[in-house]
Amino acid sequence: MADARLERIRAKAFEEGKRLLGISAYFWVLLTMFSLHKAFMLNLNVFSFQQAAAIINALAMSKVVVIAQALHFGQGYRNKPLVYPVVLQAAVFSVLLLVFHLIEETLIGKWHGKTLAQSVPTLGDGSLQALMMIEIILFVALIPFFAFLEMERVVGWETLHTLFFGRKYQR
Repeated sequence: MADARLERIRAKAFEEGKRLLGISAYFWVLLTMFSLHKAFMLNLNVFSFQQAAAIINALAMSKVVVIAQALHFGQGYRNKPLVYPVVLQAAVFSVLLLVFHLIEETLIGKWHGKTLAQSVPTLGDGSLQALMMIEIILFVALIPFFAFLEMERVVGWETLHTLFFGRKYQR
């Protein structure tokens, strides 16, 4: 009895780990693209600290997404056509992730002894317009992410895998 329970816990932990890794990979690609764009636009070294930080930030962002999903954050319109829950989740999570990033960077600045004003990160040129542009880019980047998750919810992983790769998924 205890062995079966332990095996279920292990299997669940393994599945959640794979899920977290997949979400992290998506965010890593997204953050790396932001970082490379910034490096090219400002003529900076392409292999900077920002690329390394993208991995850590991707893991943190994916953990925020997993926890928020477990709390059913932004999961309205589930009985409507897929476009509604996808757009809702992309909007809600883009705001959530940007707020999380601002809080995280502010706390890191405070940890390093900076004042609150010095700790608040500047995004783009620090203007409201730059903040809104980053929010819009993040919103658009999250649409395919949540479209994939919603399609998986509706048709199941095996069917989704078959639709994308044309052969039956083997576990």
